Amino acid sequence: MEEGSVHNSEDESDNGTGGQLWRAALLVEYQGTRYSGFQLQAGHPTIQGELEKALARFTGQPTRIRGASRTDSGAHAKGQVVDFLTATQHPLDRFAPALNYHLPEDINVLEAHRVDDDFHSRRCALSRTYQYSILNRSAPSPLRRHTHLWIREHLDAERMAEAAQFLVGIHDFRALAAGHPQDRGAVREVMRWEVERSEDSIVIECEANGFLKQQIRKANGILTEIGRGKYPVNKVKEALAGDVSGTPLLPAHGLCLISVKYPGSVKIGPTPGDMGPENMGLEDRGPE
Repeated sequence: MEEGSVHNSEDESDNGTGGQLWRAALLVEYQGTRYSGFQLQAGHPTIQGELEKALARFTGQPTRIRGASRTDSGAHAKGQVVDFLTATQHPLDRFAPALNYHLPEDINVLEAHRVDDDFHSRRCALSRTYQYSILNRSAPSPLRRHTHLWIREHLDAERMAEAAQFLVGIHDFRALAAGHPQDRGAVREVMRWEVERSEDSIVIECEANGFLKQQIRKANGILTEIGRGKYPVNKVKEALAGDVSGTPLLPAHGLCLISVKYPGSVKIGPTPGDMGPENMGLEDRGPE
């Protein structure tokens, strides 16, 4: 899979307006506070909906996009990747400024790439990296209320980090998922699940080849209870075995998709580890 090589029948087809279709990919960041998640939902504002409206205005063509991750309502992204077919003849360096002109200020296109015709932002991904941010101090912050979960009680980040290592490796995460179909596999490989304290914040960063619905928020809910001293460190092992009684589901506003990693020459956005908590680039503007 090489960027820029477009050569099969799908991309050589006509879109009905006389132009040949080719595949583009965008790197997108957004603050998800005002949106009902990434995926289209009738009657609700979504990231996908706003991007598709902006693309239609820019290209003059209706466009359906695919995303690397279907982030939850209220969750954010620094490194979401979307792809789509288009027949536009606009140069790539016009995509970001033109789309940002049509997008609301809490969604921003950072990069545009021409990718191989068989590129799929979700299926081609080798891994995804997420951060969950916690403000851990006695008083809340109006500046971080939309991007950090505030927890007043002191959390023991070292105990949380120790417990998080039980999540690393190949596991069946069905017990930590919300409504996962019984006939679908729930085994995922987690490369890392790290917990670090920086002054009054705790950042939990995890990378895996895929995540189930609400898996990160439920797993991190267990870690916060361990940090409070309410659970022993091995509670994570018990949860993976199916005992999730009393496990809190953390709210989505602390969650941010940091990056998506692809194979070979497909280079879109930062790679895992490039984005520390101080570089997330999300201003907490709040709803308009």
